[in-house]
Amino acid sequence: MQNLSDRLNRLAPSATLAMSQKSSELKAQGVDVINMSVGEPDFNTPDHIKAAAIKAVEENWTRYSPVPGYPSLKDAIVKKLKNENGLDYAPSQILTSNGAKQSVCNTIMAVVNAGDEVIIPAPYWVSYPQMVLLAEGTPVFVEAKIEQDFKITPEQLEQAITPKTRALILCSPSNPTGSVYSKEELEGLKNVLLKHERIIVIADEIYEHINYTGSHASMAQFPDIKDRVVIINGVSKAYAMTGWRIGFIAAPEWIVKGCNKLQGQYTSGPCSVSQKAAEAAWNGPQDCVEEMRQAFERRKNLIVKLAKDIPGLEVNDPQGAFYLFPKCSSYFGKSDGNRVINNSTDFAMYLLEVGHVATVGGDAFGSPECFRMSYATSDENIIEAMRRIKEVLSKLS
Repeated sequence: MQNLSDRLNRLAPSATLAMSQKSSELKAQGVDVINMSVGEPDFNTPDHIKAAAIKAVEENWTRYSPVPGYPSLKDAIVKKLKNENGLDYAPSQILTSNGAKQSVCNTIMAVVNAGDEVIIPAPYWVSYPQMVLLAEGTPVFVEAKIEQDFKITPEQLEQAITPKTRALILCSPSNPTGSVYSKEELEGLKNVLLKHERIIVIADEIYEHINYTGSHASMAQFPDIKDRVVIINGVSKAYAMTGWRIGFIAAPEWIVKGCNKLQGQYTSGPCSVSQKAAEAAWNGPQDCVEEMRQAFERRKNLIVKLAKDIPGLEVNDPQGAFYLFPKCSSYFGKSDGNRVINNSTDFAMYLLEVGHVATVGGDAFGSPECFRMSYATSDENIIEAMRRIKEVLSKLS
């Protein structure tokens, strides 16, 4: 009998990884595909960080590390939170993991019981609802449309809360939309949450430094709710270290202890060499972060301008991350004579198979009228990709 567990059968495969796989398969067949489906900086890890990793290997930092991470790494995170965010945390309130993805999953598994509800603003990152299902919780989606810049309002949050609500997952800057909550917008949400003491805020801030507003606001900056906030962050996006797999939570100590207990049973501490590299990232010069941020902002301005020039796409101006999330539903029901575009998944497959540009349909993100493009690629690729998209969409009627 080849029966997988019910737990696994409840999960959907990652749509972003699936589109990236399809793109790779076409490339292997010799097709010139521009891949805009993956959320990964196209820069190399800065040299001083790589040098720290090489040094760590030479100095034999190659044994098991403590489950929550090396004390020196946790100290570096504490300093980062103080210097960059004005937030006071003790090392005992920090736990490092194998990427921010594990940090999110650890937190959900540690605080959500069967039947608990977790509020997830839509559009959302594809893995949030799947992680809630893994914890036997119930995802509750709150839709934020393009007209409201994909950000939920305090009124929407209040309406979604029930006695079963256990957590709110808030991603700012956002994947997939690039939207950024201001301090004032977060305060409005915070004032609603203060009336409901059971709710934990899972604040995914992995795109913190890819921000075009001039400043990053965190839910943890409000003292009256900080003891219910779990900050999720890591080195993947800001330092172009996606493959190094280092993320962390900064949280109340009781949650950190719970996540430590969980992590101790199924992965233990993250890669020792990656930890020393991450330490160098947070302790070292930060000019590399700003250089990459400026490049992403230039590319954002370029792709927004080109997308607005394509008839039928509705485009907002994202203020962070490296994604554009245009509304494409005006094309639903149209055909090129061979295939009909019924939904955003069809739309994304049409762009891939006919236009040779890999994107991701919005269905996977809880917004079936949109699609996601990552502009973490060269200016030349962006210009050519948008030219191809404009050309193939002109064939639909």
